[in-house]
Amino acid sequence: MNIFDIIGPVMVGPSSSHTAGAVKIGYVSQKLLGEPVVQAEILLYGSFLATGKGHGTQFALVAGLLGMKEDNPLIPQSIDIAEKQGVKLTFGQTNLKNFHPNSVQLNLTGKYGRHLEIVGESVGGSVINIASIDGLSANFSGDNPTLIVHNKDQPGHVAEVTSMLSHKSVNIASMQLYRANRGGNAVMILELDQEIPAEALKWLAKLEGVEKVTYYSLSGGNE
Repeated sequence: MNIFDIIGPVMVGPSSSHTAGAVKIGYVSQKLLGEPVVQAEILLYGSFLATGKGHGTQFALVAGLLGMKEDNPLIPQSIDIAEKQGVKLTFGQTNLKNFHPNSVQLNLTGKYGRHLEIVGESVGGSVINIASIDGLSANFSGDNPTLIVHNKDQPGHVAEVTSMLSHKSVNIASMQLYRANRGGNAVMILELDQEIPAEALKWLAKLEGVEKVTYYSLSGGNE
């Protein structure tokens, strides 16, 4: 057990789930987008919607989208900062099904035109789960480098990805596979022990049948 499981995270409050967890959802989402956020539609659900105003959930999510972490003293000013930077923000509500009550749907647009839809859940103690990416199921915490590959449901894609990681000496901590239907759209999510070199990500994105590669890095930029 980690000591932070007992005493809680270092954070700007008031709530580890509604504030610190919300910051982390925003932070992971902007890293997955891979470019600065210029437009964000923020749709709250459940307890995030009902009690989020008092816990600062809205400014916490925006702070994360600006790249702030949970202990940043500027979190309460994040909405003003975003507006001064020209980021277009809209807030609303969504009727998600079978998601945690502390959830948000983020529809993001990046500076260079990239779009991303994320559903994030704050499950308590600042621990989060990214539960959906572009409408397909997901399940990862943002605590490890994470590779998300959208591809056609065809033989060989899993072998290509795992072979590339082996060649680059990147160990797989966990792997999840999802598909909408047989032969349709599929996604693989791999949490990793090491970072992936940028040239390997570019190679992967050019493979036939691979539609989109999203990479969450703990260090530098993302693809």
